[in-house]
Amino acid sequence: MGTSAVTPERFAKGLTFDEYVRYAGSAENLAREAFGGYFPDAGSFGAPRKDNSAVLRERYACARLSDHQTAAIRWLVAQPEGPARILVLSEDWSSDCRRDVPMLARLAEAGGMELRIFNRDGKTILGSRRPDPAAAPDANHDLMLEFMNNKNGAEWASLPVAVFYAKDFRELHRYFEYPDIYHKDRIRAHQQAVRPGESAEQARERGAREFAALQVSPFFDLWASAAVDQILSALREKAVIGG
Repeated sequence: MGTSAVTPERFAKGLTFDEYVRYAGSAENLAREAFGGYFPDAGSFGAPRKDNSAVLRERYACARLSDHQTAAIRWLVAQPEGPARILVLSEDWSSDCRRDVPMLARLAEAGGMELRIFNRDGKTILGSRRPDPAAAPDANHDLMLEFMNNKNGAEWASLPVAVFYAKDFRELHRYFEYPDIYHKDRIRAHQQAVRPGESAEQARERGAREFAALQVSPFFDLWASAAVDQILSALREKAVIGG
């Protein structure tokens, strides 16, 4: 394994959750590209960015850990080499980030862990599956390359990524994109499929409405909580079994 780009100095440059929320509504952030869609070759193209600061703030205000989740993270943190820091790669245009990052902030608070959030992209959106630090020096593509999502024989730069570290920056666990019980690709494929009597444009508009409704439904909160359960279980396995 090569040398990690995550040093104590680099980690300290990340934003706290409060700083990230304020940044989301800043002119600097709103001048950056957001995700607009995919090209046929699976590359993505940019679109104007919306101010998601209010959404992040509202989700944080509503986010709550259960008693057993709070007890679990406190037990883990108390272990000799328990989690002490969380690095998150995020983009506020991502529904997965808007769902999970506020909950990760609550998890960090409950465990007394240090949370730092980094943008993945610079002024322009990542247009391919694999980041190129040389092509985007204003982005954090070197971090993204270290934490690529590998699944079903493919590799891509998915968001969010949450990396848990011990006090000495020994990596303990990586969480990617969404919890295992949220079958997002299957759900989105169903929402976006053209139904009898629909045109392709009507299907896109309906699919967008259905996905927007899903994001304010109880199921987004359920999946945010499931992400915490999945992380806690993985961290306990690491603490007890190692590896």
